[in-house]
Parts: sequence; structure tokens; C-alpha cells
Amino acid sequence: MINQKSPGQDRITADYQVDTGRRVCEGSACSTLMAHITQPVTGFLTVVAVDTPEDRLPGIPVQAGPPAPQPGSRQQTLQRAATWLTANNGGRPVPSNQGSHWRDGYRQDCSGYASMALGLSAPGTTTVGLADRRLTRPIAMSELQPGDLVIDATGNNNTRHVVIFEKWNDTAHRSYTAYEQRSVHGTSYRSPTYGRAAGSEYKAYRPLRYGS
Repeated sequence: MINQKSPGQDRITADYQVDTGRRVCEGSACSTLMAHITQPVTGFLTVVAVDTPEDRLPGIPVQAGPPAPQPGSRQQTLQRAATWLTANNGGRPVPSNQGSHWRDGYRQDCSGYASMALGLSAPGTTTVGLADRRLTRPIAMSELQPGDLVIDATGNNNTRHVVIFEKWNDTAHRSYTAYEQRSVHGTSYRSPTYGRAAGSEYKAYRPLRYGS
């Protein structure tokens, strides 16, 4: 549900819908459209999640969506990362579980999630594998760009971790926003502190598939 505190909690108001060109399915229902909603909250919602019998919202004008990101691009990595935020039963994040695989075949841990976002083969590589020079190269934290990774590849599978960098929150690079798959919470979009402290075991890496 979008709004669990008010009457009509399953009602939305949409002013237009966008054809993304990317097919999303939930059960037997599929659609390429996302609705721009204005009530009870603002933002975009897949038409499939709205649970209509059609693949689009009737009576709502359709606008052309943005060009599809190129395979292996930073934009595609972030787009894929965002899908797990609402992939669980039409609106909830994918739960974290090192021993399980999601419907797309990827492990439900941090490295499986990052592998999915990067478009690597399922079920995904490990955190150590993501830091391997065959996939990424080390960069300075200050050089992070959208789609880069922040990785702690030391220790064991209970201490190693990886997040997908999205953006700096300020021009001084004091904090950043990232996608991550974390225990208890599952897929998250937040501002972590990994790699910001002196001597941190978290390091920045750039996937080779971006080219530069």
C-alpha cells in the first residue's frame, strides 16, 4: 500500500503515464508504463503495481519516456538497482538473504544485488570478485561517479560489503547516496558513511564496462 494511515489507502491520483519501454511483470500482469502519481504521495509507480486489468491506466494520457539507457551504462546500472526497491509483491524491497535467490536468479545478498545492477551473469559474483581487476579498477573516493562501487573486500562473508554509488549530496563530497542490499532491511536507498572515515576498509572501484 502507498498510504497505510488514511481512508482510501489503495487510491492514487495520476496525471500522466510514461512508456518506459521496459517490460515489468507481476504474476500474469505485465506493462511497460509507469504512472506519475500526485496523491497520496508524489512520484512514479509501475502500472503493474497499481493492479489494473489493463497494461495501462485507462483515461490517463501517455507521454513518451526517456531513451532507454545503453547496455553497460551508468544509467542502466542505477535503473536496474532501483528495481529491487519495489520488486517484492509490487512495492516492497527485496529481502536480504545470503542463501536465497530472487526471481531473476540473482543472490539476495549485497554482491548478488550489485551483480544484478551491473548486468553480470546470474547468480552473481562475490564481493571479492567485484573488487577483482577483471571487473573493476580502484579509484579515489573523491572520483566516485554514478554507478561506481564502494567495497569492503576484506574479512569474511559476514563483514564484506558493497554498495552502488549514485551521487554526492554536496559539492564538498561530505556525504553520498547509494543503493545497497543490507541485512534485515533488504534493498535500501540511503546515505551510508562507508569509506568516509580515515583508514576505512571501504574503497572505491569503477566497473571496467563503463570504459572510463
